[in-house]
Amino acid sequence: MSKHVEKILRPKLAVEIAGIKLKNPIMPASGTFGYGEEYAPYLDLNQLGAVVTKGMSLNPKAGNNTPRICETVSGMLNAIGLQNVGVDAFIEKKMVFLQQYDTPVIVNFFGNTQEEYGEVAARLDDVPGVAALEMNISCPNVKHGGIVFGTDPGAASAVISLVRKKTTKPLIVKLTPNVTDIQVTARAAEESGADALSLINTLTGMAVDVKTRKPRLANTIGGLSGPAIRPIAVRMVHQVVQAVDIPVIGIGGITRAMDALEFLIVGAKAVQVGTANFVDPKVMATIIADLETFCCEEGISDINDLIGSLEL
Repeated sequence: MSKHVEKILRPKLAVEIAGIKLKNPIMPASGTFGYGEEYAPYLDLNQLGAVVTKGMSLNPKAGNNTPRICETVSGMLNAIGLQNVGVDAFIEKKMVFLQQYDTPVIVNFFGNTQEEYGEVAARLDDVPGVAALEMNISCPNVKHGGIVFGTDPGAASAVISLVRKKTTKPLIVKLTPNVTDIQVTARAAEESGADALSLINTLTGMAVDVKTRKPRLANTIGGLSGPAIRPIAVRMVHQVVQAVDIPVIGIGGITRAMDALEFLIVGAKAVQVGTANFVDPKVMATIIADLETFCCEEGISDINDLIGSLEL
């Protein structure tokens, strides 16, 4: 077969999220890929649809005490505590590395107050190479009794509205699954200025060492991720796609191309791979290659034809 024929038969994997053009729909989930540099020895970052950084805060954070990760059946609990170098150090040191790649950089960020969210977004607004911001609203609001922004539609709306005024970058809001009705939060985010949504963040969980009778995490509770949560994530993505008009990025337990395809078929425009990166640092490159193979075998010339193709 000639190279010309191979090129014609190669399916298109490119997708677009809030005006950001991605080579393919595969990107890492925040907190599982460091600042990108840590994984560069294992795979070419130019292969990815985007790079999503770990969460940035206004000031550096040391994170929680150890142990702060433990394995569970088909998953993992973590209570890292959002450890990061702080937004200024990220801009000065970490972005320099990422700017050498032809891959969009999505910077995840958070704050303990509305003001902190706004300040971090403002500082990232004019940074070259930052294609979009991903706003983690699964953080406590210290001014209002410690309520998590993302579990209260009113609190979520207020902080998203403030951030929307602070940045011209495309704004992706990352939703927590720890709510009664995720469609309510999704609509509130859309109405408040979100350009896209990503979901789900981790589910709240706990594990106990039965011999010591102590929690397996120093923080007692943590976030559950991995294959165990995928059916919940697929269900929530399906629900949110029905509720909003903005693009949705699916997250939750993706370890292979078939998992990613579930999210795409229910309507996600792209997906993020998280826990699987700890098992196999090359897993996203494998998923991308296998997506291409799947499309070839199924006679699909453009992966966008699969997005939202669920038959009920």
